[in-house]
Amino acid sequence: MKYINKILFVLFLSACLLLPHQPQAWGFFGHRLLNRLAVFTLPPEMIGFYKTNIEYLTENATRPDSRRAVVPGEAARHFLDADVYGDSALTKLPRSYADAVAKYGEDSLMKHGIVPWQVVRMKSQLTEAFRTRDADRILSLSADLGHYIADACVPLHTTHNYNGQLTGQRGIHGLWESRLPEILAANYDFFTGPAPYLDRPSETIWTTVGRSNAALDSVLRFEKELTAKFDEDKKYGFEERGNQTVRVYSREFSREYHQRLAGQVERQMRLAQRLIGAFWYTCWVDAGQPDLDKLPTQPSQKEQLRLAQEAKDLQQAPMATVPGHED
Repeated sequence: MKYINKILFVLFLSACLLLPHQPQAWGFFGHRLLNRLAVFTLPPEMIGFYKTNIEYLTENATRPDSRRAVVPGEAARHFLDADVYGDSALTKLPRSYADAVAKYGEDSLMKHGIVPWQVVRMKSQLTEAFRTRDADRILSLSADLGHYIADACVPLHTTHNYNGQLTGQRGIHGLWESRLPEILAANYDFFTGPAPYLDRPSETIWTTVGRSNAALDSVLRFEKELTAKFDEDKKYGFEERGNQTVRVYSREFSREYHQRLAGQVERQMRLAQRLIGAFWYTCWVDAGQPDLDKLPTQPSQKEQLRLAQEAKDLQQAPMATVPGHED
């Protein structure tokens, strides 16, 4: 199953692109696709339960973004401004959140992001959910954990200059994370093989953030070079999204940017997909490999009501300004 049913993938992509554009990390399309594909990296003992609930995992992959502006502390879970901590920050920052709080203060950490610590925290929570055979919590935590892991694979989630606002490149966030996957992912190779067990999950997510940060120079530099080459009317265009007409980076500009990046977005998406499956698998193993075939085959009515109430509350809650990475 090297291409994981190419026809269904293209249909999934087409359906996503009919929806209104949403400027969240990896976009509406990317987060949902990554959670969905991660299911196919799981071993036989897990894939039955996860595949049965694949629509839940897909649909709820963007739920953390929906909470960003209304749930206190949510925004900080999606990024880490590594550059505010100085040179070699990613090798020096404490791996323990308690140690980081003691060194920098929690207010500072929340201002500059906590994504690697959030992934480690949720790893422990999902392991416990497997241990207690709590099917609803397994699904909820799996969906959320997949989102944060994917965010850690995005270079622009590792810098204070998250949307190019400090270098005159405002909008690059959506270009790299959303526009390129939307128009090019149908040709990406998402066969990553089976999810591996992570001996040191904390170091894995920190290494991942470091890899993302190392790619940042190319992300910014190539966009700036191309902008100097393209006239404004060639750099941007307009497309229909549902019943909206939205301004987007042109396909010509996007494709040339993709070529200069030499497959960087595809590599990071593959990494995210593989890591999501790996963290799910590691949590299951660390919980003693419980028999998932004995769990309910779908979310309980209580969980469905909870999600419906959460969606209603989010819709009615006043939007709040949150510090950092709001674009």
